[in-house]
Amino acid sequence: MQKANEQGKKEEEDAPDPQKANRQWSRSVGVRFLTAGVAIPIVLVSLWLGGWWAFAVAALASGLSIRELDTMMRHEGYHPVILVSYALAALFLVAAMLLPQQRLPLLEIGISAALLITFPTLFFRKKLEGAMLDWSLTMAIALYVGWPMSFLLLLRGYQVGLGAGLWWLLTVFGGVWGFDTGAFFAGHFFGRHKLAPLISPGKTWEGVFGGLVFSIAAALLFTTLPMGIPWYLAVPFGLVLGVAAVLGDLAESLIKRQTHVKDSGQIMPGHGGMLDRLDSILFAVLVVYIFAQLLGRV
Repeated sequence: MQKANEQGKKEEEDAPDPQKANRQWSRSVGVRFLTAGVAIPIVLVSLWLGGWWAFAVAALASGLSIRELDTMMRHEGYHPVILVSYALAALFLVAAMLLPQQRLPLLEIGISAALLITFPTLFFRKKLEGAMLDWSLTMAIALYVGWPMSFLLLLRGYQVGLGAGLWWLLTVFGGVWGFDTGAFFAGHFFGRHKLAPLISPGKTWEGVFGGLVFSIAAALLFTTLPMGIPWYLAVPFGLVLGVAAVLGDLAESLIKRQTHVKDSGQIMPGHGGMLDRLDSILFAVLVVYIFAQLLGRV
């Protein structure tokens, strides 16, 4: 009997304290909003200015994300030729700032140079095991980060202030931020059914549905009145935008799961690393660019 009482007491001590969990969650939310309060104005100012100001912010964010990816890969023993990843990502960003007739030749030369440089660097390694994987990661890192980031610049253009480019980027960021906020709170309060437990155990279908409401609202807000896009196009567009956001989030979660890290970095308190904040945007901007191209509004 005494042993049973001791066991029961131990189970009570080990049981999670709901009040403590709520306090921790509240602190986490507070830190997230404080960090967002600092980062969002920087993003909005760069979006308003556009041009090379936006380029500078995009280049900094891309560089930090690539650095985080390099750290994650080296944590698992991979050794991509990271200088080539930096250079190729920078090439994508620079090309986005040029005229179309200049952009294609630069991309052709840059990608060809990357192929010519990366393989010879692997010829003289002491150990050839994993050489092809490292080469693949070299190219994939630049494609994963630099290529989508260049579309942010393509959408924005050079015009300062209000214009189609600014509204498209507000759609990207508003849709992603809205989705993240809706998914965060809906998942916390109503989440029951796991979305992808092997990749990201914390995400739920309820969170996704909550996020989609906000991504659709953002699409209506930033495209219908400012740009005259019909609501019956904006609604499915907002739905696809939200789906892209969650796929981008899951893509980075898969990378973190494969490299056995919790966050890509610690540069943004409450959020993790730069890549943790860009993951959904990297996919969402592609959807917005394709939609804008289909409408002939780029």
